[in-house]
Amino acid sequence: MTSFGVATTRKWTNANGELQEKTTWFQVTCWRKLAELTAQYLQKGRLVLVEGDVEASAWTDREGAARASLKLTATNVQFLGGRGEVSPGVPGVPGEPGDEAPVTEDDIPF
Repeated sequence: MTSFGVATTRKWTNANGELQEKTTWFQVTCWRKLAELTAQYLQKGRLVLVEGDVEASAWTDREGAARASLKLTATNVQFLGGRGEVSPGVPGVPGEPGDEAPVTEDDIPF
């Protein structure tokens, strides 16, 4: 088993013309061979596409605030960008759509 966090950031302009941004974090779990491959080739900041089953859970924290988390059990993971290439900007946070380099067969570890 391997687990890691993935952030997705959505940017848009609201009705007042102001730029808005929302980041959603997912805790991803991989099993069997997929776990071995992601543990070997995935690194912080690397662009990745993850497909799988999502589970949401809600709870109340110690201060009484409502909290939620999203957990994804991966069925497929695709490494984007070149080998060892990480996204621009903040490590661990994906760049803008279109920032990734084209993927060739040599870039795919499996």
